[in-house]
Amino acid sequence: VQLQASGGGLVQAGGSLRLSCAASGRTFSTYGMGWFRQAPGKEREFVAGITWNGGSTYYADSVKGRFTISRDNAKNTVYLQMNSLRPEDTAVYYCAVRYRSGSYDSRGSYDYWGQGTQVTVSS
Repeated sequence: VQLQASGGGLVQAGGSLRLSCAASGRTFSTYGMGWFRQAPGKEREFVAGITWNGGSTYYADSVKGRFTISRDNAKNTVYLQMNSLRPEDTAVYYCAVRYRSGSYDSRGSYDYWGQGTQVTVSS
């Protein structure tokens, strides 16, 4: 499976961005998806996850109430709407697909990763 993340960029604090992750190569609609991020010098951390049908979503405490994950299975795409952005949200954002069970907030629960898209929030 191939995952292509896009939508990153430079935004001022308080602004918004929407990330997209397009999947190809394998059935998309039956698997959970997640977004992670990695800031310079830090480990990759969980941001948000969504079940195969969008029925359940999961968020890191740091983004709850500001970020929204969603998916469009007809378009094989998962989205991350990011509002009220803060400088500490600056990172490379990665999407990932999971075929295995396990916690959505664990990197080990994901099988394939996209290449990442840079998000920079200026103060």
